[in-house]
Amino acid sequence: MLDIVGLLQTEKDAFTRSERALTDLVLADVDSVLKMSIVDLAAHADVSPPTVTRFCRRLGCDSYADFKVRLAQSRFVGQRYFAPASGPSSVREIAQGVVNGIQSTLYDTFDKLDFDAIERAAESIVKSSFVLTFGSGGASSMMATEAEVRLFRLGLKVSSSTDHQVQMMRAAAAPSGTVIVAFSMTGNNLPLAKALAVAGEYAHTRIVVSKAGSALAEQADILLPVSWRENQDILRPTPGRYAFLANLDILSQTIAARLGTAAVASMRRIKHQLVVNRDGDDAQPLGD
Repeated sequence: MLDIVGLLQTEKDAFTRSERALTDLVLADVDSVLKMSIVDLAAHADVSPPTVTRFCRRLGCDSYADFKVRLAQSRFVGQRYFAPASGPSSVREIAQGVVNGIQSTLYDTFDKLDFDAIERAAESIVKSSFVLTFGSGGASSMMATEAEVRLFRLGLKVSSSTDHQVQMMRAAAAPSGTVIVAFSMTGNNLPLAKALAVAGEYAHTRIVVSKAGSALAEQADILLPVSWRENQDILRPTPGRYAFLANLDILSQTIAARLGTAAVASMRRIKHQLVVNRDGDDAQPLGD
């Protein structure tokens, strides 16, 4: 679907004077333009109707009617991003909003935890021969990498991937006894869902950390459902990342508790090298 508004915003400087006049009108009030005839829009921009038609064709539209359809579609998608950004401006207000959002998200996350699913996921990973962690995009990529870091220090064989094609190939080539842990904030990552479907063909256990009822959740053998209330302030980063981190930390500590002395032995070796080669004492986090 052609993003008319985005195209107008990025190409405005390359337009003619008449095209810029039309662009300014559209971006200033999309709703009003959607109600205008071609004659009305031309009059408001002080140009001729044929100029409006040429403007529409330059944007890849067949006609003014086609332009209005595409503009309406662009208006419908991401409506919050059409209004001028509003919200706190002082650092103190911003900090308060961010921290309060994180706290609320963490409390809600605890209330919604599926303890039985976490236990089953931990047991599957403890018994696994190999663990693959998958995610792509922004926070989900970070989670895949973070999961690798959380698990290798426990002495587990684990590798992360954020590339869709590599994920599919690794799912197909993984040895028997592999467990895959997949992260997706939206659950709508269809290439990742496909990689998990491939993993299912080879009987790999698939642990999915994502929204219940999503495309990714449908591929789960064990689902760790995550949900949160998204910000209305479009400038504030999503607090959903902390819901995912909390789930991962809970899962990783549960795994460590089930591994017992084996996990402690691996962590001791890591800590020994960090103390000798970097820290000089035992007070620092384990490799963070």
